[in-house]
Amino acid sequence: METPDRLQRLEKLEKEASLGGGAERIKAQHGKGKLTARERIDLLLDEGTFQETDKFVTHRCTDFGLEENKFLGDGVVTGYGRINGRPVCVFAEDFTVFGGSLSLAFAEKIVKLQDLAMKIGCPVIGLKDSGGARIQEGVDSLAGYTNVFLRNVLASGVVPQISAIMGPCAGGAVYSPAITDFIIMVGGSYMFLTGPDVVKAATHEDVTYEELGGAMVHNEKSGVAHFAVDSDIECIELIKKLLSFIPQNNLADPPISEPTDRANRMDTELDDIIPASPNKPYDMLEVIMKVVDNGDFLEVHKHYAPNLIVGFARLNGRAAGIVANQPAVLAGVLDSNSGMKGARFVRFCDCFNIPIITFVDVPGFLPGTAQEWGGVIKNGAKLLYAFCEATVPRVTVITRKAYGGAYCVMSSKHTRTDVNFAWPSAEIAVMGPDGAVKVLYRKQLREAKNPAALEQQLVTEYTEKFANPFVTASKGYIDAVIRPVTTRPRIIEALEMIDSKRDTNPSKKHGNIPL
Repeated sequence: METPDRLQRLEKLEKEASLGGGAERIKAQHGKGKLTARERIDLLLDEGTFQETDKFVTHRCTDFGLEENKFLGDGVVTGYGRINGRPVCVFAEDFTVFGGSLSLAFAEKIVKLQDLAMKIGCPVIGLKDSGGARIQEGVDSLAGYTNVFLRNVLASGVVPQISAIMGPCAGGAVYSPAITDFIIMVGGSYMFLTGPDVVKAATHEDVTYEELGGAMVHNEKSGVAHFAVDSDIECIELIKKLLSFIPQNNLADPPISEPTDRANRMDTELDDIIPASPNKPYDMLEVIMKVVDNGDFLEVHKHYAPNLIVGFARLNGRAAGIVANQPAVLAGVLDSNSGMKGARFVRFCDCFNIPIITFVDVPGFLPGTAQEWGGVIKNGAKLLYAFCEATVPRVTVITRKAYGGAYCVMSSKHTRTDVNFAWPSAEIAVMGPDGAVKVLYRKQLREAKNPAALEQQLVTEYTEKFANPFVTASKGYIDAVIRPVTTRPRIIEALEMIDSKRDTNPSKKHGNIPL
């Protein structure tokens, strides 16, 4: 039976722990427009479900006067709770305690939570707001970081991992979120390995924190981050929406919602969405919005390599991953960045049993020395590898161009895609008719009295004979040529049919994807 003095002590310790680094530091955190670690967790989780772990842990460092300076929880709040009824494990770094810097005890709290998530099979969400390693602890802080990194790797592909960068994330601290599945960055936050002072000393280049590793830098240029938001609250709402498409673990099925859109709905505008000119662009996002439930599409990596679209949607209530060329950007070509972007997304979907729908309008790979020297072969091969490796249900729709090696890469029938459709406007060939005619009939065109007229005639003949979906369908590489208006019901019907598919890869430790 609890004695009164111990109950009073418990209440005192709980109150002390809830204050983090103290009232003044909490006030300073709010002054920056930022929520505290506990406020963030309270907003993220269903009301009353958070169960904190290791609330009374403190650091064990006795150097540099730290033995006299301890805070309960030691700079990170850890625990478990529920989001929309689903169990999750969550940790939030507390910038009010030693600037959120990581000690060995701090790391041990996170590792313990990661191990728990692996055992019970639930997502891990990290809310990052830290100045990096606690240098007073020396190598102990480095050991702590690496113990966290190891769990990130072991959990990869087993339970979903989401990182929210809600403040600084510097030095070795960046590697934990970099290994997780999705990174969301709040405006004003930043990630970098070496700070502006080090950069200036090494390169004489003056850069600000924002220029070096701000939210839009990592969303647009590096591709490190997947989402950019303006506030803590927007970030938390995005985490909830993202989780709504993702299963608890690699052995579970994706969430199914009660359908709120008719499965047999047809949008007649799809029949006229492809321009008459094969060189005129259109917005593939419009196609996606007209096909998915209620036009609701969560785009991932929106600002990076926008010539390829990836993201999540639902079809008849079932979650699905979408991969699509974007003809409105660079004519939808594949390049180094889009290859990496697409491969990472396809592999995530495959890890977590999420069906993949691919919309194809690709004229080929982006030419040029910059691409060749930048590894377009290797990075394009990543996307090819990812599609070939995937065993989840897959449906592909070719809307217009599918030329050359890019046809092969974009979830073609030959990569084990289950159902392949093409619109009547599809052009499937080794290369575009214009280019093919110039190569195949070079001599005739050079000797012709009217080269332009002959070229147009030959282009028409080549298109009719080779660059159309009916030829490809006759070989069995396309399962059906469909009217665009029927795309939504045809995809839904196909997904329901292949929902129980069983496909496997040869037994091996792991493949060697070209990195």
